[in-house]
Amino acid sequence: MTFKDQITFVRRNMKKNRLRVFMTVLATTMACAFLIVLASVGFGVHKSVTEEFTSHQLLTEIRVYGKQDGPHHSNITEEDVSSLKETDQVQAVVTRKYYPAMFDVQYDDRKAGVQGIVTNMEEEVKGNLRLQEGNVPKDKEEVLVGYHLAQNLLTAEERKELEAYYVDSETNSRPKGLEESLLGETITIELKSYEEDDVMETFTFTVAGVTEEPAKDWMEDSSVYISESFRSHLDEVFAEVIHEDEPLFHDVLVYVDGIQNVQSVTNVLKESQFMVYSITEELDKVNLFFAAFKIGLIFVGTVAILIASIGIFNTMTMAVTERTQEIGIMKALGANPHLIRKMFLIESAYIGMIGTFIGIVLSFAVSFLANTFIPLLLEALLEEGGMTDFHFSYIPMSLVIIAAFISIGVAMISGMRPAIKATNINVLTALRREL
Repeated sequence: MTFKDQITFVRRNMKKNRLRVFMTVLATTMACAFLIVLASVGFGVHKSVTEEFTSHQLLTEIRVYGKQDGPHHSNITEEDVSSLKETDQVQAVVTRKYYPAMFDVQYDDRKAGVQGIVTNMEEEVKGNLRLQEGNVPKDKEEVLVGYHLAQNLLTAEERKELEAYYVDSETNSRPKGLEESLLGETITIELKSYEEDDVMETFTFTVAGVTEEPAKDWMEDSSVYISESFRSHLDEVFAEVIHEDEPLFHDVLVYVDGIQNVQSVTNVLKESQFMVYSITEELDKVNLFFAAFKIGLIFVGTVAILIASIGIFNTMTMAVTERTQEIGIMKALGANPHLIRKMFLIESAYIGMIGTFIGIVLSFAVSFLANTFIPLLLEALLEEGGMTDFHFSYIPMSLVIIAAFISIGVAMISGMRPAIKATNINVLTALRREL
């Protein structure tokens, strides 16, 4: 008997008891779908948490907070920056400095209070800074501006509209600000002390480029990036304000040439007494927690499949009992016991595969509905936005393979005992059995 004949024989026998087989397949479908949907919650939350981590910091980024010198802590110096740049696998070292003043940007009759960042432009571009338009400043009189600076440049009338919007956002609309690009335009920056409203200094810059829009909708970049060559001028302006122990750089960011090298570079910097932080260290802990969490969910889902396997066992046991005479005839005609056992295992596997396939399709549908409607429901209840980016359910291919392997494997194991029973049927007893 060929394999094709065996499949035809199995399908014919299954059609004789359609209702019983249907209920067994339904139980397998629900169990498989329950396993996938339950585990997908763990995968979904894990994916969302990881994306939230990486939205704040690149995986290849290492933050350096200073240097540990025995019990003492020292700030990063120019020599330390040079040492960081010479470290193997380091792609860029970005240094940023902030000043204790409000940077008031003026363009025509528009104004916006922003943060001024003094940085090394070339290292920024080699690191993570991307431009929406324009080029990297090549002169200290040129600057980069954040993607949202233009829309935050408001006239006096628009500032009143913005205040009204913050009071009642339902009836008032937010002003759009400047809708034209600032590229190539000249802007004036007034430095104002936080404590007093007096203008400390006024500078004029040309906008050489505009940074790329942030990846998240809720993130906003209205900063002005000033060339490091302008730092000495600003230091003179703030000479009486800046304390002696003020760090030379407030942010030192090391960018590695690949995520696979982050851990090794982190270890090298720690050995050199640098105080560092890498998101990969946190992700390792997060991944360990969610690995255990997902294994637990898969285990609970497997229990449901084991319960469904009782139905498969009963169905196959009944099938063997009902086909006792048929099995006896096959054995009398010389059928190999191995062939008889194989046919019953094929039938149990067939039930498992049908239930698994339908369960996988059903689980993807449930996952889609959960990710579509649960965020909308939570936003309506909590009256807060931003939930649509959260993954409440995520089904990777690995989960589908695991669920299919467990479901079909349990189905075949459930059919093993009835299949063995079929091969042990006595021929004479089977032939004397009445239909």
